[in-house]
Amino acid sequence: MNIPIDLPRLKGFRYPREIIGYAVWAYHRLALSTADVEDLLAARGVIVSREAIRLWVNRFGQHFANCIRRDRPRPNDKWHMDEVVITIRGKKHWLWRAIDADGDVLEILVQTRRNAKAAKRFFQRLVSQFGEPRVVITDKLRSYIKPVKALAPNADHRAHKGLNNAIEVSHRPTRKREKIFGKFKSHRQAQRFLAAHDQINLLFRPRRYQLNATSYRHARSDAFSLWADYTAEMVA
Repeated sequence: MNIPIDLPRLKGFRYPREIIGYAVWAYHRLALSTADVEDLLAARGVIVSREAIRLWVNRFGQHFANCIRRDRPRPNDKWHMDEVVITIRGKKHWLWRAIDADGDVLEILVQTRRNAKAAKRFFQRLVSQFGEPRVVITDKLRSYIKPVKALAPNADHRAHKGLNNAIEVSHRPTRKREKIFGKFKSHRQAQRFLAAHDQINLLFRPRRYQLNATSYRHARSDAFSLWADYTAEMVA
């Protein structure tokens, strides 16, 4: 990604918004630490501290995620839902994730429980955003049964471990980032990071196995163009 400097600076920020946008992109897309992004920028003649990069990622990551959500097509009405354990300060938390049949992440939510109340809270967020699904696929966790029946009574609920392989794949980037972070530091950090990370990966990771080289390059070019537009929309 090139970093042409031609947009107005953000008020109160030392570096142009293109530099900030590039740092956020590199951090999420390339699975780098803030120290890695610091070195990447230094190689391009931009001297900035890793602490500044951390602040940029925290402040603007959600902006890019919101833009991607805003502009994506309406999701497929067949949903996969799953929960996976993550450890925060030595305590188990549960990352609830939902994707549609195309593999696009609909929502994530970090919670401390894996029960019917937690399942209802998560599913309610999904229905309020996207309406009722046609099909809901989950594992055999019984906590899903009542929330799905109550909030989407017409949906076909299929509870089968073998049908949910697609969302198991969707958890892999989270595991990869956990290794880089050395576990998440707090509930808030995990929610903030993963909510942005899933959406940014959605934009920059088209299903390459389904595309030939030319189509993939076009998809990548379109993603960079959208990122430039979202960078221009940033506000202090």
